[in-house]
Amino acid sequence: MTEEPANPAHVADSKADVRAAPLLRIDAVVKKFGQFRAVDALSLDIAAGEFFALLGPSGCGKTTLLRMLAGFETPDEGRILLDGKDIAQIPPHQRPVNMMFQSYALFPHLSVRDNIAFGLRRSQMPAAEIGKRVAEMVALVKLEGMEKRKPDQLSGGQRQRVALARSLARRPRLLLLDEPLAALDKKLRESTQLELMELQRKLGLTFIIVTHDQAEAMTMAGRIGVMDAGRLEQVATPRVLYEAPRSRWIAEFVGDINLIEGKLDAARDAQLTMARRLAIATAQAGTIYVAEPQPPPTKANVCVAIRPEKVKLSRRAPTSDDARAINRFEGVVTDVSYLGGSTFYKVRLDTGAVLRSAMANTTRLDFDAYSPGQRVAAWFSPEDCVVLDQ
Repeated sequence: MTEEPANPAHVADSKADVRAAPLLRIDAVVKKFGQFRAVDALSLDIAAGEFFALLGPSGCGKTTLLRMLAGFETPDEGRILLDGKDIAQIPPHQRPVNMMFQSYALFPHLSVRDNIAFGLRRSQMPAAEIGKRVAEMVALVKLEGMEKRKPDQLSGGQRQRVALARSLARRPRLLLLDEPLAALDKKLRESTQLELMELQRKLGLTFIIVTHDQAEAMTMAGRIGVMDAGRLEQVATPRVLYEAPRSRWIAEFVGDINLIEGKLDAARDAQLTMARRLAIATAQAGTIYVAEPQPPPTKANVCVAIRPEKVKLSRRAPTSDDARAINRFEGVVTDVSYLGGSTFYKVRLDTGAVLRSAMANTTRLDFDAYSPGQRVAAWFSPEDCVVLDQ
C-alpha cells in the first residue's frame, strides 16, 4: 500500500516521504482463520521514529496485524521485515518488539517495581542493571513514590503508566499499543495522549497504535492507515486523510461530511475551463461547482463531499461576484446542536438537499447564532469540495 498523495492543490503537508528507509516492512502479509481472511495481502512501510496509527472499525483486522508484528500470530503468507530481517517465524520473546495490551495485563500480586522488572528478569539482566533501569522507567512515567504499590492500589491512569513502563523497559525497537487508552475517561485520555506523544519524541522509538477512535489517531499519529476487511484503504497524514479522502467509504468513516450525489455536467464544464471548475449536476441541490481535481474523475457518476466546517451560514446570501460563494443556496435550519467550541446546524435547502454546517463559537455570547425554523443562506467554495467516484 503506497501513501496517498494530496490531490487537491489546497491540501499541503510538510511530512517527508517515510518510505525511504523503513524500519518495518510488511510485505503482502495474509492471515486466515479458516476461510476468513482477517488480513488480506497487506503491505506497509513504517520508518524509524514514526508514530503510526492503524484505524478502522471493529473486525477490520488491525489487532490481528498487531499480533503478527508482536509474534502472537504467524502469517500464512508474506514477510514481516524489521531492520531488513524477516521476523515472521521468530518467537515473541526473541523479537526487539514489545506490546502494550488494552487490559494492561499487570500481575496483581506484584508491585509496580516488580511488574516493570518482570521482563528484564526473564532476559537475565544483572540485578544491578535491573534496579537502575526500573528507576529510570519509574521516573520516565512519573510514578516516583509508588514503586511498592500493587495494581489494585492504583488509578486507571497509573496502571496504564506501569504497563507503558514495563513495555519500554527492554528498550524495544518497536512498541505496539493495542487500544491503550480505551479504559480511561475523556479528560485523562486526552492528557495521556499528549504524554505519549512527548514520550515517543523523547525516546525516539517507533510506536504503532491500534485504535477505533478517529480523534485519537489524528491527534497522536504522524501517519494513519485506515483498514477495512483486512486491507489498507488509505495511508496518509491526518491532514491529507481528512481533506483528501480517496474514496466515499474513507470520507464517511473519517469525521463528519456532507455527501451529495450527481453527474459531471459536460456542457457547463466547457464554459468553466478557464476557471478550472467542474460542474456537477445533482438531483437535490442543483448545480454544484467544484475545483477541477487532479486526476479528474474516471466516471460520470460522482459524489461531492464537503466537510461541515466548510459550509458557511449567513442571514443573507453573499454577493454574486464573490467567487468563493459560487455555490449559494437558501434553506431553513431544522436542527441545532451546541457543542461548546462549535455549533452544528442542519439546514434543509429549498432544493430538497440537507446540509450540515459546523460554525465556530468565537464569542461567549454569540448573537449571530441561528435557531430552528430560521431561514439562512448556505454557501461553500469550489476549492472546499472533494469529488469522489461513486
